Amino acid sequence: MKLELTDSRRLTGANLFWDRPGAIIDAVVDEAPKALVHHWEKHVRVLLDAVGYPNEATCHRIFDGGVSLLVSAPIDVLYAMCELNEVAWACAASDLGEGDAPDLQEAVIRLNRLFEEECNPALLAMQNAARQHGVPFLWDDDEVSVGFGKSTLNWAPNALPSPADVNWSAIASIPVALVTGTNGKSTTVRMTAAIMAAAGLRAGLTSTDFIRVGNREIDRGDYSGTGGARLLLRQHDVEMAVLEVARGGLLRRGLGVEHADVAVVTNVAADHLGDYGINTVAELIPTKFIVRRALGADDPLVLNAEDDGVVGFAAGLDQTIAWFSLEPSNPHVVDSIKRGGQACYLKDGWLFAHVAGRERRITHVDDVPATRGGTVRYNIANALAAVSVAVALGLEDDAIRAGLASFRGDETDNPGRGNWFEHEVTSEDGDGTVRILVDFAHNEHGMLALAESVRAVPAERVVLLLGQAGDRLDKDIGDLVRAACTMRPDRLLVTELPGYERGREPHEVPAIIRRDAIEAGIPQSCIETFSSPADATASALGEARPGDLIVLLALTQRQEALDLVHRFIGGAGGSDG
Repeated sequence: MKLELTDSRRLTGANLFWDRPGAIIDAVVDEAPKALVHHWEKHVRVLLDAVGYPNEATCHRIFDGGVSLLVSAPIDVLYAMCELNEVAWACAASDLGEGDAPDLQEAVIRLNRLFEEECNPALLAMQNAARQHGVPFLWDDDEVSVGFGKSTLNWAPNALPSPADVNWSAIASIPVALVTGTNGKSTTVRMTAAIMAAAGLRAGLTSTDFIRVGNREIDRGDYSGTGGARLLLRQHDVEMAVLEVARGGLLRRGLGVEHADVAVVTNVAADHLGDYGINTVAELIPTKFIVRRALGADDPLVLNAEDDGVVGFAAGLDQTIAWFSLEPSNPHVVDSIKRGGQACYLKDGWLFAHVAGRERRITHVDDVPATRGGTVRYNIANALAAVSVAVALGLEDDAIRAGLASFRGDETDNPGRGNWFEHEVTSEDGDGTVRILVDFAHNEHGMLALAESVRAVPAERVVLLLGQAGDRLDKDIGDLVRAACTMRPDRLLVTELPGYERGREPHEVPAIIRRDAIEAGIPQSCIETFSSPADATASALGEARPGDLIVLLALTQRQEALDLVHRFIGGAGGSDG
């Protein structure tokens, strides 16, 4: 039997298992996982009694090759509960013949000391008071706050006032939207923020690239987790917020907020499988749907009516659902309209919202630059998701129209997502246009959507830059390559991603990509290998010909690639896509 603890962490908000925080272990278990769970549960109960928390709950999840073990905990003792969970794990593993059993007497003494040191009754009192007064509550290791936006009050966790000394009537919330999914999250978030701004609001957003309030960039980096949500909502100038919620943050910590006014699931497809015991798309779907736990009974859950996995999971939910679709005849859209619910759809080139029995014609795709005249269908879907959020938040049609029109989809509005550039070049064969697309497509689902848009663009020659991180399965890399090859590239520039080998040998991933591309029908003579995306970009631009369409899938060194593009076009700005 193989028993290996792979991760032990806090879940600070609503998560895959339930709405409460807790301590979780992920472990490799190659046989008899039910026996392990039985022994773990027995030891957890003994330890909870010993430290004075007998009423905490437990649960588990068995998956292929492993198990997750969860113990609930008040927010003030989560670190101590992680320690308790690890002791219970060690005891259970010893029961099954793996490792020595810890000294329980010593363990209990140590655990009691940890719980006593971490216990913070003032923190729990403030949390309970916030709930009683119906105002937002945020906490982390360094800061505790009540309220969102301008009414936010902040304290250090060890310097909390009595709830009786807080002027609760002066504390308020702001409208908050959550956006998750495999593809389209970032674009939907940024479109939605543009709509909020067009409505005259100081819109705050979190994303995988930056965190902003209005035009003020707070910081750059991946802020799609709980930390980004808390940092944004504590900003005194934010009036309405839209938060990108990524799979990693959901599994690592859970939701960053207890309540949101609307949540979106754009789609669910294979991506980052294998982390935290999520090995299949079927297991990934409930992870994305964690966002529903932040919604009240009447708060809409916005869903893609064309995603089979999303539709299937939604069938078992008792929630208010607002569907969006590129097809007005989609049965879920039709049914929602019949019932007087909310639905958004594309019809005759127009984006429509149907709400409370009334059809509202919002805008034409030609007036949404990110759709490139309707040819970029995945951005039509993203726009429909953004419209759905805006309608749910009560924003006016004029603001929705203006916001979508203002969203250019360029490297400022939406870096690395559908950034188009054009440049006139002269060669021995004549003059012509070189079109360049910089994008972040990194999984099969996103690549197929991108390929559909690329094939709609006339080109004498397609030049494609392609790389992948090493933490993907060979099959997933192969699926990505086959999807990319539907663009039928005339030059395929395969690149290493330095620093992203993630357990692979150097040159291993490029070799896999090269092999799978040849199997997909790309001639070996058309494939070149480079040591970095920047080197591959330089080659693509240096050998550009009139009529070329250059697709730069810049998963790393994106800024370097963009800088090279700007030098190539002489500093001119690019058109959006």
